[in-house]
Amino acid sequence: MTLTGSCLCGGCQVVVDSTEDKQIACHCTDCQHTSGTAHSSNILPKISDVKITGSVNEYNSTAASGNTVTRVFCGTCGSPLAHKSKAFGDAMAVQTGSFPEFRKIPFAAELFVKDRWTGIPEIPGADQAQTMPE
Repeated sequence: MTLTGSCLCGGCQVVVDSTEDKQIACHCTDCQHTSGTAHSSNILPKISDVKITGSVNEYNSTAASGNTVTRVFCGTCGSPLAHKSKAFGDAMAVQTGSFPEFRKIPFAAELFVKDRWTGIPEIPGADQAQTMPE
């Protein structure tokens, strides 16, 4: 299945050739900052299955693990698109907010639940991890 999404202004396109049928919610403070809300919603396809085009910018930061995380976002509207880290191996986290299909796709896991905002309940049926699983 090929999924196609875009940033808010339409200047960046994200194409994922993948059979991703589950999402991951990440509650880490970095994802809270970059999403502007309580968590980010992601899939983890192989890097080779993802193509991002347009006015893309990148920002490197150091995660709590000490790994460098490369955040990929639209250089015009600032929409977060994806992020890469050694922790993901040959995969990358692609934000699902850019893809209409993910409105109805269930969550398989929640990460960094130790940082979950008060009042945000656990997602029923999703695995719970206090931090990033090894």
